Amino acid sequence: MAIVEKVIQAPPEQVFKVLSDGWTYSDWVVGTAHVRDVDEGWPRVGTQLHHRAGPWPFSLQDASTVLLCEPPHRLVLRAGLWPAGEAIVSFTLEPVGADATRVRLGEDFAAGPLRWVRNKVNDLVLHQRNKETLRRLSDIAVRQKSQE
Repeated sequence: MAIVEKVIQAPPEQVFKVLSDGWTYSDWVVGTAHVRDVDEGWPRVGTQLHHRAGPWPFSLQDASTVLLCEPPHRLVLRAGLWPAGEAIVSFTLEPVGADATRVRLGEDFAAGPLRWVRNKVNDLVLHQRNKETLRRLSDIAVRQKSQE
């Protein structure tokens, strides 16, 4: 499982506000090329974010489904990328001081061929990708905080 953490200079409610806007996922989730649709009520459990992931012309259409939503502290998704498989992605938000949030992002392959090719190289790639994902999430949350 790839786990990364980052302290974001915005309160948990502000960070969760970004997580709750499915239309922004292609702005900060590395590998998501395009958001095609977001179910009404996102991120309520069972709702989906319909996306295209990967580089053109090899990108794949699939959806991510909310498995758990506990605003503003936790969001767990099943991210699909079939035929490659699917991953369980978990965001945990914890307040740090008066105005910051420690975000822990965990990702593990849950089904499909990617589940069977777990190795140090895959863990390193996921780790680096998720570090960049949190950097982008931070940029958006901090920018939105300063605009309010």
